[in-house]
Amino acid sequence: MNFRQRTFGLVQALAVILSLAVPLVVASSADARIGGGISSGSRGSRTFSAPPSTSTAPSAARPFNRTYTNPGSSGFGTPGGGFFNRPGSGLFGGLAAGFLGAGLLGMLFGGGLFGGIGGFSSIIGLLLQIALIVFLVRLAMSWWQRRQEMGTAYAGGPAPLGAQASFRSPTGFGLGSGSAPLQILPADYEAFERLLGETQAAWSNEDVGRLRTLATPEMASYFSRDLEQNRARNVVNKVSGTRLLQGDLAEAWREGDTDYASVAMRYSLIDTTLDRTTGRMVEGSQQPEEVTEVWTFLRPRGGNWILSAIQQTS
Repeated sequence: MNFRQRTFGLVQALAVILSLAVPLVVASSADARIGGGISSGSRGSRTFSAPPSTSTAPSAARPFNRTYTNPGSSGFGTPGGGFFNRPGSGLFGGLAAGFLGAGLLGMLFGGGLFGGIGGFSSIIGLLLQIALIVFLVRLAMSWWQRRQEMGTAYAGGPAPLGAQASFRSPTGFGLGSGSAPLQILPADYEAFERLLGETQAAWSNEDVGRLRTLATPEMASYFSRDLEQNRARNVVNKVSGTRLLQGDLAEAWREGDTDYASVAMRYSLIDTTLDRTTGRMVEGSQQPEEVTEVWTFLRPRGGNWILSAIQQTS
């Protein structure tokens, strides 16, 4: 097998890995607002559990496309790299990455996927082995995640709340059923609405320093990365007229010294993307649009609420 053939085989193998193991995230051009119209962030130990539906968001919140949290852990987690840095990877994802990396290097230098197994040194054999590895890894990850969830349940963690009452507060938020493990007061709802407007404004102004005071380091890193991508495209996203229309509590709980609250919010805004050089609108509309998302906020004991996650609804 010459170098050109080995290179072509490597490209094919990478394509298969990407299609099988990596969920591609494609945001609509109309979703240029903060968060990019995808689900990002962490909800502590409940990162991989969907928030309960509410009258504001009766549809289930989408799983996270971007998160630093690993299954079975709580808090922010640790950022990592590579194809298998995604929800549900953990230990088995690392092992799979190691096997696949070693196999691909072996193939590139003429040794086959596992270093000279003759019958499997062809491209067909390579693809079959990759598919088998991905299947086994996914099976192991699924087992591991179920095991972690069962452990959390048996540890006596608070059960998710059902749909909340639809009573509306002056700020537009429903006050919930009052049965939450963590009590959320009217002042908290005011803070949530204020954060909705302030984070949108900081995003529109490309004020990364301000975003770091309003959100967790994880979320701020996503926002910073998204803004860099906008600059690379020579565009700027401008959001204006953000107004909360309806909101209610999905669930609220405490983990150690940290309070969490996931709230469904339906709000309107004007979302436009402009060419940096000419100021011409290239995406979006000058007409207000409505968006429904689930935002999760966290508050260290004695501290202020900050944004921890944004999830899209189906």
